Amino acid sequence: MCGFGGMVVWREGAPSPTREALLRMASTLRHRGPDEFGLYRSHRAGLAHARLSLVDLHTGQQPMADASGELWLVFNGEVYNHLELRQTLEALGHRFRTHSDTEVILAAWRQWGPSAFERLNGQWAVALWDEGLGQLVLARDPMGICPLHWCEHQGQLLFASEVKALFAADPTLPRALDPAGLAQTLTFWCPVAPRSVFQGIRELAPGAVRVFQGGRVTEHTVQPLTYNLGATDPARFSGNVADAAHEVLHALRRATALRVTRADVPVGSYLSGGLDSSLIAALGQEVAGAQFQTFSLRFEDAEYDESGFQRLMVDRLGSQHHEVTVSRQDIARCFPDVVFHTERPLLRTAPAPLYLLSGLVHAHGIKAVLTGEGADEMFAGYDLFREGKVRRFWGSQPQSLWRPALLERLYPYLARSPVTQKALSRQFFGRNLAHHREPGFAHGPRWQTTAALQRLLHPDFRAAAASQGDPVQHLLADVPTAFAQWDTLSQDQYLEIRTLLHGYLLASQGDRVLLGQSVEGRFPFLDKDVVALANHLPARHKLQGLDEKHVLKLAATGLVPNDIVHRRKQPYRAPDALCFVAPDAPAYVDEMLGQASVTQAQVFDPRLVAQLLHKCRGHAHSQQLSNTDNMALVAVLSTQLLHTQFVQACPTRIAPVPLVTDVDRTRCTEPHHD
Repeated sequence: MCGFGGMVVWREGAPSPTREALLRMASTLRHRGPDEFGLYRSHRAGLAHARLSLVDLHTGQQPMADASGELWLVFNGEVYNHLELRQTLEALGHRFRTHSDTEVILAAWRQWGPSAFERLNGQWAVALWDEGLGQLVLARDPMGICPLHWCEHQGQLLFASEVKALFAADPTLPRALDPAGLAQTLTFWCPVAPRSVFQGIRELAPGAVRVFQGGRVTEHTVQPLTYNLGATDPARFSGNVADAAHEVLHALRRATALRVTRADVPVGSYLSGGLDSSLIAALGQEVAGAQFQTFSLRFEDAEYDESGFQRLMVDRLGSQHHEVTVSRQDIARCFPDVVFHTERPLLRTAPAPLYLLSGLVHAHGIKAVLTGEGADEMFAGYDLFREGKVRRFWGSQPQSLWRPALLERLYPYLARSPVTQKALSRQFFGRNLAHHREPGFAHGPRWQTTAALQRLLHPDFRAAAASQGDPVQHLLADVPTAFAQWDTLSQDQYLEIRTLLHGYLLASQGDRVLLGQSVEGRFPFLDKDVVALANHLPARHKLQGLDEKHVLKLAATGLVPNDIVHRRKQPYRAPDALCFVAPDAPAYVDEMLGQASVTQAQVFDPRLVAQLLHKCRGHAHSQQLSNTDNMALVAVLSTQLLHTQFVQACPTRIAPVPLVTDVDRTRCTEPHHD
């Protein structure tokens, strides 16, 4: 993948993009694309690109123009069906100068316009500038794998892969945290696009195609999420569960092969020890062969370590395996860098070990890795889905004494599981049972627990957030028309994808920590055809009773050891607040959480932060911090780091970038490629 940025004159009288601003954008994004840099500039628009070369290493430079020289493109991502699209376009008369998927997007836009994005299978963030029409098009893949932000300032439209590039381009751009964006984060774990955590900065929503032209803006969504509508749905899967397992394996095998073969460099694979990454690694090796490289994360804390299952799968694969062992001190040390790359508050430290793991991948010369991300959302793997099913079952007979006993089958992987104390768990999970038919019911306990962290906010900041309305009400008011016709599992899956997958997992644990180390993530479970198949399976094939990912387990049988296929569900986690309250914690912790810094930021109440820090340090020796205190301390610390890095300072890491492509029409130059 890559990084890009740019700016367009949007209002009459606004200044033209400067060369220096574009170079600052490219330099700030060099971690996303250290291989080549490019620039296009006219009096009305400017584009900057930092390239991570994976496809067409010799002739895929950007910014790239079509044959007319008027349509220019910068692109971050991969179009895995570009060879098939190229054949279709050639039959329609298009001719190509390169072997890149970038040029295919240009031709597809010329041929089909906005509907071109319906035909793409992959991950992308795209900016298209038509010099003749004065038209800017911004587009993002339907799953939100590739990020894209934009804003308007002093008559210019600015856009970039990362917010830091916007701030680097124009240091006069206002920098402040957004109360509503932070309230969303302290509810859903992330802001929900198009809102970001920065005032005035918008994140293009997944699947959006936004067109700016002549002072007008239009936007539509491509490949929106749809689900099984029952017997009247022509896309529904009507076979039995064995048939479904066969089709799922076929779709995953093809998706994985595309992500391995559609690269001109070796592709490796993450291997967590769970079902999802193990299956993808097995399918990846079928294509890559004996030279296939796998990468695993280990923890010094036994509670989080999965190395036994990792080694079991490595023995099955015989892959060239690498691993990194992470301590609490390692997490604390790299956490400021992780916040800098993720550009949002974090409620968990989980992105930090993955940042270190992607560094291991980079150190071994691998530029792209397969991951198992998305399997839980597509095939109902989370305890939240099982919890929702149990609570709805209980809610239909709230006086039952045995139905809530099913709660004891949830969260088996937690050392301090919320279901071990029966009376408390029944009180907690038994809230609002009368609303069991309403949207968001399954997510309610998690959202409410997380929203309790908002009590730590400074009163003025909390009031500003409250004036924007309730984040949950806003979310549930913005669901598709067909939402009410979906079964309850599909509704839960949609909300999980819309919030946690889009805004947290693919961002904070995916793109940002991977590209922070110049590594691309590839996600077979988020393949266009895999998603469509999974979403139209009957709910019982995905969640059979309380057996999560039932159809996926059947598909993996024979490729993955049975001990992994049938192991107890254990989502990826990492040590949290305990990383920052030990006597040897880094000095920045005291600085960020001290009264002076908290008072200066005016996001949190200094008195409440001091109480929280004192409480966490008091319990550090027993290591018995509650889930709420863990989230609270990490959330406050990461937000304070974010304020320091992005609001107090202009977040630039500027170094000269050698331009391979340099087209500057303000100097009457012709396109130049070294």
